[in-house]
Amino acid sequence: MPSENKDYNVSFGDKEIALAVGQFGSPLWIYDFGVIEKRIWDLRHFSVIRYAQKAAPNINLLSKMKSVGVDIDAVSAGEVVRALRAGFEPTHIRYTADILDRDALDLIKEHSISVNIGSPDMLFQLHEAGIKVPLAIRINPGFGHGHSNKVNTGGELSKHGIWHSDLPSVIKKAEELGFAVECLHIHIGSGSDYIHLSQVVSAMENAISTIGSAGESLKIISAGGGLPISYKRDENWHIDLDKYYNIWDSARKRISENVGHYLQLEVEPGRYLVAESCVLATEIRAVKKMGKNLFYLIDAGFSDLVRPSFYGAYHHISIIPKDGKKSEEEVDAIIAGPLCESGDVFTQEEGGIVVSRKVPLANVGDLLIIHDAGAYGSAMSSNYNSRLLAPEILWEKGKFKQIRKRQTFEHLLENEIVE
Repeated sequence: MPSENKDYNVSFGDKEIALAVGQFGSPLWIYDFGVIEKRIWDLRHFSVIRYAQKAAPNINLLSKMKSVGVDIDAVSAGEVVRALRAGFEPTHIRYTADILDRDALDLIKEHSISVNIGSPDMLFQLHEAGIKVPLAIRINPGFGHGHSNKVNTGGELSKHGIWHSDLPSVIKKAEELGFAVECLHIHIGSGSDYIHLSQVVSAMENAISTIGSAGESLKIISAGGGLPISYKRDENWHIDLDKYYNIWDSARKRISENVGHYLQLEVEPGRYLVAESCVLATEIRAVKKMGKNLFYLIDAGFSDLVRPSFYGAYHHISIIPKDGKKSEEEVDAIIAGPLCESGDVFTQEEGGIVVSRKVPLANVGDLLIIHDAGAYGSAMSSNYNSRLLAPEILWEKGKFKQIRKRQTFEHLLENEIVE
């Protein structure tokens, strides 16, 4: 990455962040699209790169991804609307879900959007609505994996996908109803390793071997997403994408031979494209001792970035002193937010175990930067405690521009009614 500061995976640094906070306030999401573009390029060998926009759905980012040839995955009616607003043609959008609500059905019908079904009932609901669109089927292979149980999307305890042994009957029913099944999709969780990857590939091959002549309509196999990144600076690793691709490409070739025609290989990254592209800039508003523990309290909470509270996710943290003089002294501190919840802590492990972090000695008014926050950061923000959504800005060509305004109190209350 261009930045020479080891804290950053982006091309801006302390000076630029301080200027951005001075202009746009704190807390503040700051993106570098150059990082996203590099990650897209990493995956260039795949036939289709379909961005799982739930990771970061700002339409400015979506529009830029479209301009470099990325397709889009939508998991809700709102995400379909976002993709359309960002300029995606309906043929480059796929709706992936385990249910079809009324809004989604209306949009799918209006725009003839492909659907990736995760429940058999979706077939009947599409048919009853008079919708005939190309289908993908998401397979639950009977096992899952992820960096947390909350991101494990396979196995008997997961709601996602068509159970693997039900695949032949679901495809048969789809054909009876007049649908063409063009894609088989599999995704077992976020952060899967090579051992699980090999199991997933085998599961895909086994699944296709059970569908017989139905394989003649297939055009694509989708490897799903879950590509990991390294959040910890001392780990210094990166997924071997050549190895990852070759495992899947070898399977694609074998499957293509078995079904008698060429199949495209699709990948569906979310976190991999955007996680490293963004920092959350916050301000330290209180420093205090609680018994033996030192707390830095910042002006962002889990209403801004929920990942640490939700599943104990780790994010690298750095300090930008307001006077520009970096302290050489390090202390053990617990980083927490302003919400009225004991779980509003950014330094915790899965299960809600609060831990301290070795960080530079800091003072009120210093900026505290939470790194690699682009995936499921702003996307999962909420108005809990009636807090305002933070703005998003983009670093591009040496300048910052706003891509989402800070929410106002008027916006917060505009849909509520007093009689």
